[in-house]
Amino acid sequence: MNGSSLVLKSVVSGVILIISLFYFLPKKVSETYEPIPKLKSQCPPGFIKNDQNECIALNLYQQYDSPHNKGVGGLQTSLPEIRDGFSPQEIDLGRYLFFDPVLSGDGTISCASCHDPKKGFSDGLPTSIGSHGQKLTRGAPSLWNVAYLKKLFWDGRATTLEEQAQGPLFSEVEMDNTPENLLNSLNAIDTYKLMFAEAFPGKKPSEDIKLNEIYTALSAFQASLISLNSKYDQYAHGYHDALNKNEIEGLNIFRSFVARCAECHTPPLFTNQQFAVIGSPEPNGLPLDPGAEIPFKDKTLRGAFKVPSLRNIEKTAPYMHSGNFQTLRETIKFYTDGRGHAVPDDEELIVHWHIWEPNLTDYELDRLVDFLKTLTDETFTPQVPENLPSGIKPSI
Repeated sequence: MNGSSLVLKSVVSGVILIISLFYFLPKKVSETYEPIPKLKSQCPPGFIKNDQNECIALNLYQQYDSPHNKGVGGLQTSLPEIRDGFSPQEIDLGRYLFFDPVLSGDGTISCASCHDPKKGFSDGLPTSIGSHGQKLTRGAPSLWNVAYLKKLFWDGRATTLEEQAQGPLFSEVEMDNTPENLLNSLNAIDTYKLMFAEAFPGKKPSEDIKLNEIYTALSAFQASLISLNSKYDQYAHGYHDALNKNEIEGLNIFRSFVARCAECHTPPLFTNQQFAVIGSPEPNGLPLDPGAEIPFKDKTLRGAFKVPSLRNIEKTAPYMHSGNFQTLRETIKFYTDGRGHAVPDDEELIVHWHIWEPNLTDYELDRLVDFLKTLTDETFTPQVPENLPSGIKPSI
C-alpha cells in the first residue's frame, strides 16, 4: 500500500471516529434550555385526593349540619355544595393558564391581570382595565371561594365556571381573543400540548388542545381557591380567644336585627347568593348600571347586583360593582345613611327591604370594620409560576 493510500485511510478513519463521538458521547445541554414543567400530582391545601385522582374539599364546616341544607347564619353552619372533583393535574395546568398572557388576543393580559392574588384576587381598581387600555364599567370580583357560588359575574349571567371563563376571554373589551386564535396560540406551544396530555388521561401529546379542556383547566384552578381559616373561622369552630373584644362586638352588630348585615351576607360564606338593589350611586355622574335586569330580563332587578362574599374583603378595595367607595368604613356608612338616599331622581328602584335606616353610631361602624377584617385568610394563596410555557412573563 502506497503512502497516499495510507493517508486517505487515516483521514477516513478519523472522520468516522469524529462522527461516532458526535452521536454517542453525552451532549452538552444548552444554557438556555428550560425543562418541561411537570404538573403537580398532589391536591392543593384544603383538598384530599381520592382513589380516582380527584381533589375533594375537606374543611371543618363539613362537620356541621343545617336545616334543609340551607345556611341560617349561625356560627356553626354548613357551607353550600362545592364544585370539586378536579384532578391535581387539571388544577395545576389551570394555574399556568391563569397567569399566562398568551390567552389574550395580543398576549398582554392574563386572567391574573384583573384577579391578582396579592389584591384578594381582584385588581385594586374602581373598574378594571381591559384590552388596549380600555376602562371597563365594573370592578373585578374576588375569586376566593367561587367554587361555592351558583351565579357568577356581578349580574349573575353565568352559572358555571366554564361559562364564566369564556366571558372575559372572548370579550372585545376584556381579553379580546377568539376561540380560533386561542387554539392556534396554545397548539403552537409544544410544552402546553404535553401538559394537556398529562392533565387529561388518554390524550396524546400529538393531539390538538381543545376549547373544553382549556375551560376545564381554568375552572379547576379557580375552584381550588379556598379561604376558610380566618380569625373568624377559628372563633366559629370554638376557639373564642381568636377574636378580641372589639371584633366580637363587631360580630354581634353584624348579626343584629338592627344592622341586618348577616341577612344578605350570611355566614359562613358571607353571601346568600341572591341579588339585591341597594341604590349604590354610580361614580362621577355616570348613568345607572341596570345590573341583573339585563340578563334576567326582569325590571324588578333594575340596579340589582349579586351579593358578594365578604371573605378577604379587607383586600379588595375599592368597593361596590363600580368601586365607588374607597374604604370599608365609607362603604358601611352608605348603608346607615338611609334607604334609597343615593337613588337617582329619575329612577324608581325596588330597593331591597333589608336596606333601611339603622342609624348606627360611629363607634358601631368602627366595630363593624374591626369584624370584617377578621374574615381575611390568604393561607392557601397559590404560587405564581416563575416560567410559563409560552415564554411570556407572568402577568399580574
